[in-house]
Amino acid sequence: MAEARRLLALAGLTALTGCSFAPAYHPPATVAPVAYKEAGPWQPAAPTDLSAAGDWWTLYNDPTLNGLATRIGNDNPTLAGALGRYDEARAYLAEARSGLFPHIGVSTDITDNRQSDNRPLRGANQPDLYPADTVGGDIGYELDLWGRVRNSVAAGKAEAQASGDDLAELRLSLQAKLATSYFALRGYDRQIGLLEKTVDAFSKADAMTRRRFQGGIANGIATGQSGAELAEAQAQLEDVRNARALTEHAIASLVGTPASTFTIAPEPVDLAIPEVPVGLPSTLLQRRPDVAAAERRMYAANREIGVAKAAFFPSISLSGQGGFQNTGLPSLFTAPNIFWSVGPSAMLNLFDGGRRRAQVAVARASWAQATADYRGQVLKAFQDVEDGLSELHHLGAEGTAEDQAVQQAAQAERLTLNRYVKGAVNYLDVVTAQTTALRVRRQAIALDTQRLQASVALIQAVGGGWTASAPEPAPSASKG
Repeated sequence: MAEARRLLALAGLTALTGCSFAPAYHPPATVAPVAYKEAGPWQPAAPTDLSAAGDWWTLYNDPTLNGLATRIGNDNPTLAGALGRYDEARAYLAEARSGLFPHIGVSTDITDNRQSDNRPLRGANQPDLYPADTVGGDIGYELDLWGRVRNSVAAGKAEAQASGDDLAELRLSLQAKLATSYFALRGYDRQIGLLEKTVDAFSKADAMTRRRFQGGIANGIATGQSGAELAEAQAQLEDVRNARALTEHAIASLVGTPASTFTIAPEPVDLAIPEVPVGLPSTLLQRRPDVAAAERRMYAANREIGVAKAAFFPSISLSGQGGFQNTGLPSLFTAPNIFWSVGPSAMLNLFDGGRRRAQVAVARASWAQATADYRGQVLKAFQDVEDGLSELHHLGAEGTAEDQAVQQAAQAERLTLNRYVKGAVNYLDVVTAQTTALRVRRQAIALDTQRLQASVALIQAVGGGWTASAPEPAPSASKG
């Protein structure tokens, strides 16, 4: 009967393991807008879902960019560090999960001993020297009555998922930084090509002016102006070459290669801006890895409240130990030398000076912080998309106007130079026309580069090619 009562009590305690003191998980409500404010009728329709192609940079159809982007995942040290943090989070999760299972150990103790002649209560017939040999094992299992272990596991799993989302966000950020730098480099290639042609044209104009000066047609002011214009174009060329070199060095570091051994061949390509499918605002929060990471950390903070609350209740464990014990190795493993003990144990902290209350307060404060961080990340996500749409729209309109300016400046430059050759205008008019033409041409190239970079920013804002793995449904908290 006593044994039956003991088993019934144990069964009753085990039935309580479904309790949890974590609050019911309710993420803060986030109302998504019906449509993006800056989309407007000008936004092109999405031909495909961007998430279907994780390699989003292939939208630009540039083989060099494709090759560089592939190297990011293999050689970038920053990404390797993030991968290490992700593996660390998964290891912590495995450590937390170990609390769901019994802990089993074995031990052995083989000693020779001498006891003091004056040991208290020593019997007269006890020997001075004696061996003591023990071989045994023990098993222990904590009954998770209040959900401490299960909430710790849930929090660890959410943190591991958040770390995986951080890894995805960093990878996307590095890819976007690479594409942005690459487009800047190609913009510099176009400017270098323009400036080299300009220097050649200015050199010919300067030579013509000096011949006219020697023939008494032009004066010293004209030669000074033509020489200054040529030198200024040469200076601009060297400045752009330096900017390109620095950009190339930055790309080398992104792909994990020393700058001294890395080269991208100059190629003044004119890249097209792809159509960027932005999707609906309601899907944005599922497409952004940074938003997903913030949500998972919010869930982890919720579970940590349950862990802190469980400390107010007794910790109950089942334990047992047994083995063989003898005063010598001979006949150690025989029935008379068996020992064992089994039974439950409980511990309740009655006074800790407010430590547990402080831990609950810390957990609640962490939840409030995680909630605020999540809301802030959501707001930033919508702002990033609106910024990208607005920038693409206005830069497109600006580019159209700049193209017209290039055409008009080229016409003015051509007419002014022809009239100078015929002696109808002075060289100051030529300098003004050529300077204006060079400025608007460089500005047109810079705008093309900005538009390409804005398209990258928009792709990053909508989550790139990242697809979230759906988190497991959060169970409702139940209080035992």
